[in-house]
Amino acid sequence: MNQQARAQIVIVGGGFGGLRAAEALARMPVSITLVDRKNHHTFQPLLYQVATAGLSPAEIAAPIREIMARHQNVEVLLGEVTGFDVQKQRVLLHGGYELRYDYLVVAAGATHAYFGHDDWEPLAPGLKTVEDALEIRRRILLAYELAEREAALTGTHRALNFVVVGAGPTGVELAGTLAEIARKSLAENFRHIDPAKTRVMLVEAGPSLLNSYPEDLRRSAVEQLRHLGVEVRFNSPVSAVRSGQVRIGEDVVPAEVVIWAAGVAASPLGRALGAAVDRQGRVFVEPDLSIPQHRNVFVIGDLANMKNEHGDLLPGVAPVAMQQGKFVARQIANDFAGRPRGKFHYFDKGSLATIGRAAAIAQFGKFHISGFFAWVTWLFVHIMFLIGFRNRVMVMLQWAWSYLTYERGARLITDESRVGAVATMEYAERAQTSSEAMQDGEREEASRGRRTA
Repeated sequence: MNQQARAQIVIVGGGFGGLRAAEALARMPVSITLVDRKNHHTFQPLLYQVATAGLSPAEIAAPIREIMARHQNVEVLLGEVTGFDVQKQRVLLHGGYELRYDYLVVAAGATHAYFGHDDWEPLAPGLKTVEDALEIRRRILLAYELAEREAALTGTHRALNFVVVGAGPTGVELAGTLAEIARKSLAENFRHIDPAKTRVMLVEAGPSLLNSYPEDLRRSAVEQLRHLGVEVRFNSPVSAVRSGQVRIGEDVVPAEVVIWAAGVAASPLGRALGAAVDRQGRVFVEPDLSIPQHRNVFVIGDLANMKNEHGDLLPGVAPVAMQQGKFVARQIANDFAGRPRGKFHYFDKGSLATIGRAAAIAQFGKFHISGFFAWVTWLFVHIMFLIGFRNRVMVMLQWAWSYLTYERGARLITDESRVGAVATMEYAERAQTSSEAMQDGEREEASRGRRTA
């Protein structure tokens, strides 16, 4: 008991895994410090709804301090972790500060991966944070507004092409919803353009989408996407992203909005632990989720490289992180009680992916469903996972209204620096700029090829 009273536990990351670990550990007489760069927990599976103006940020996020308020032994700190000293058992914070720990739980998550092309990020944002979602929403809505303005002033406008790169769950969700709002939600809102003529492309470098799902559900997903009006292209790697253009294989496609959903990389904090990592930066962990040589340091969630009994890497989804967070708390309790530690086993309750309004796929073991019933299941499961009763009620009401009316309730462009004269100039000059940039890139590649030869 005295050991428990003295124990200081530091949790890095306020995502699904970090919060579940904190809540489970809070039942023990220990001191817990939860550190995160953001003051809020974001329900990432619904970020695409913010990005497509279906929900507001406050409906899918909640302050971490509020979530932890009832646990008197949990302290929440807003700060950026820069590294670790595992020998001295210290967490290093920006500004030169340190936190001492007896046990450390690192649940720092993952970020976007551009496969060596980080210069594409400003042109093709990914979707991991509320800020990402708001930026994507701004670009989508601004594209329509600028097209309407150009058509009103000149009688014509550039083609509205939206390109989503990567056909995993995020890419599929975004592409389906973009096509849906173009053909339904915005159809009657403009006078000079026809949003229904928006071209939504989902491009995937591989031969299929949603690779973790069975073939029958993948086929169903493709059919549902195409029914919504999404152009799905497989075996189509993106080789260049320029302002206003995307090169897909040998084709150069004009694109007003490009969204990156092609890959993720683990937080760099994994490497900062000094443990072995895989190509994506995930930390190789022991069966009890600790790192080798340091049994008091645990890594969970997207940052952990953990395989199931079949040798397959566990997916980077919320249920995995939540189960791991709870498991780590039990292992620390085992240490205090002098009991041996266990081995983590992920209990897969099923997989769901939404495609659009009343369109989804779901897998529960050998039981596969798609379409409306899969969508209802997805809706229920995700709302139940939301933090806070108010969030659940607000999201349910918003979705019920959207389902009946096709309206999107959060269509605000809030970055004034990108509206007005600046945006008009950008839109008017983008064709020339992007063309010149693409030509420069082609000349550079040709020159590099000659030098290599």
